[in-house]
Amino acid sequence: MKLAIVHDYLNQMGGAERVLLVLHDLFPDAPIFTTIFEPSLVDPAFRTMDVRTTFMQRLPFVHRHHQPFLPVFPLAIESIDLRGYDVVLSMSSAWSKNVITRPEQCHINYCLTPMRFAWSFEEYASRERIADWQKRALLPIVMGLRAWDVAGANRVDHFVGISTTVNQRIRKYYRREASLIYPPVETAPLAARAAEAGDDGYFLLVSRLIPYKRIDLAIQACNLLNAPLKILGEGRDKARLQGMAGPTVEFLGWVDEETKRRYLRRCRAFIFPAEEDFGIGPTEAIAAGRPVVAFAAGGALDVIEEGLTGLLFREQTAESLAEQLAAVPRYDWDSTAMAARAARFDTSAFKERLRRFVDEKVAEHSQQLRTVERVK
Repeated sequence: MKLAIVHDYLNQMGGAERVLLVLHDLFPDAPIFTTIFEPSLVDPAFRTMDVRTTFMQRLPFVHRHHQPFLPVFPLAIESIDLRGYDVVLSMSSAWSKNVITRPEQCHINYCLTPMRFAWSFEEYASRERIADWQKRALLPIVMGLRAWDVAGANRVDHFVGISTTVNQRIRKYYRREASLIYPPVETAPLAARAAEAGDDGYFLLVSRLIPYKRIDLAIQACNLLNAPLKILGEGRDKARLQGMAGPTVEFLGWVDEETKRRYLRRCRAFIFPAEEDFGIGPTEAIAAGRPVVAFAAGGALDVIEEGLTGLLFREQTAESLAEQLAAVPRYDWDSTAMAARAARFDTSAFKERLRRFVDEKVAEHSQQLRTVERVK
């Protein structure tokens, strides 16, 4: 069985790219097809992999500023030649699922979310502070992307979503059913030291500093409470966030994995203020034995068990978040029990479920092809 992996673009390091590393570990002989690749902006491990790009790789400035090239990506993804592969495993939050496959190929899409820019355009435009005239200019492009996105979804043989919320979006936008396999999280190393967890009095947030992550809510809530907040991460929204931060807020930038784990084990609670597709950060915090305070929407609802592994705030306001942050010390959090509950999200569980899913669907596809041949 020859398998190819297809990824949207490889010029930043986030949750999708962490999943991609696990996919490569699961299928080490599979080449990774993507639109663009900038080795300096991703994990060094990608430099040792067979990464194949499109004509977009030669376009100027695209590796660091890919957003203006939005109209070009559909051409690039459909230009990828996948002849010679039996199975295509695409992973997308944008367009990799729209790759063109042949009838004899089994195409499985691991969907991080339907294209956020197209299907949540108003919310996206608001968070990115896009002017009204720009929104009007972009709207025809967005409408075209939606139609193209649905057409591409019709070419996928099997969808797998990363959360209940994502599967609801797949059903709504594509009229397709999806299986559910949670994304991989390295919970085992964190759980092994959960007994060391404790409350050192600070709240913790780990994220890229971009508008839709709603880090502003965490800052405003901690300002209201005069509570210590440590923020791990970098991003283009950093200057704005620093401008609103009070004296109890620290920006620590990106740190190495062991330092991050140390902060996770000793925080009062991990803050997750945005509506996300899943939530790797909260899962890591729970595995480390610390509770999460999350907005009651999206993937957080799959991860957080209220009162056992965290608390949920139901209005996306600083006041609502602050109320739940203030409530954290009133609970008796069982670090060992929380770590055990996080085990279902471990990387080993993901690998086992996805491997079994791929094997089953490939077997079904092969049987269908044999049936067609007999009919002929």
